[in-house]
Amino acid sequence: MALVVMCGQPCSGKSEAAACLAAALRSSVLDVTVRVIDESSLHLGRDESYKDMVVEKNLRGVLRSEVDRSVSRDGIIIVDSLNNIKGYRYELWCLARASGIRYRVFFCDTEVDHCRDWNVKRQEKGEPSYDSNIFEDLARRFERPDSRSRWDSPLFELFPSREEIVESSPVIAEAVSYLTKKVDSKTRDVKVLQPTIATQSVRTTEGNSLYEMDKATQEVVSAIVEAQSGGLGLAMNKISLGPDLPTINLRRPVGLPELRSLRRTFIKLAGQYSLSGRPPPTDADSAKRMFVDYLNREIGG
Repeated sequence: MALVVMCGQPCSGKSEAAACLAAALRSSVLDVTVRVIDESSLHLGRDESYKDMVVEKNLRGVLRSEVDRSVSRDGIIIVDSLNNIKGYRYELWCLARASGIRYRVFFCDTEVDHCRDWNVKRQEKGEPSYDSNIFEDLARRFERPDSRSRWDSPLFELFPSREEIVESSPVIAEAVSYLTKKVDSKTRDVKVLQPTIATQSVRTTEGNSLYEMDKATQEVVSAIVEAQSGGLGLAMNKISLGPDLPTINLRRPVGLPELRSLRRTFIKLAGQYSLSGRPPPTDADSAKRMFVDYLNREIGG
């Protein structure tokens, strides 16, 4: 039905605005599914996701894959992330166009100084925030949306530093009306993107398989890190992922950078294999078994 892209500087009020919009939509249209996709919904941390260009690029890929899998003509998807690069917003616009749905960009136009102050206050309160160096880097690289660009249009602008954003805010009400209004041949104020041959997506089994592989391997890495940090994996050098999955046998402690490198290599090998042979497994448990077997060969005892 619609894809909504939140956009703004880090700590500019995007998540609060997204939550207000989602709540207002759920109250207005009971028969429509409203879902917010953000880093936390994919179990990704802010600093970990933006600490360098490689992991930031991987984050955008994971978010884009999740959006691609979720968009439909029966629900509303809200992408609550920085979406700070115009080329990436263009990719999201293409997903909306390929699905034949409405598209809207919400820009939280908050001054950088306000964002910086809010980030510091969140750090002091122990709330989700950004490392100061990461914040400054993201703020410097932000690409402001332009309503003249098709991937930034239609554009809603919010000013969280000047006005309180609540469900009853005029801009939220206007957005709800735009996103839920019934459209017919006479409608002129609501634009529904139309698919073309160039933008229609072919959802292949291989693509979904690689997505499941990416998600499953991340869960394995997280389990290893958690076990080692709690001392659970060091005592016996064995880490269990569940009753139906093989045990990870470590002959030494393994740091997060090495685990990430192994994970990237494994996914790359799985992708290359899918081009020349069978596609990777489509279920998470099979993907985890393959990754654990790979880890045991590379770093196992």
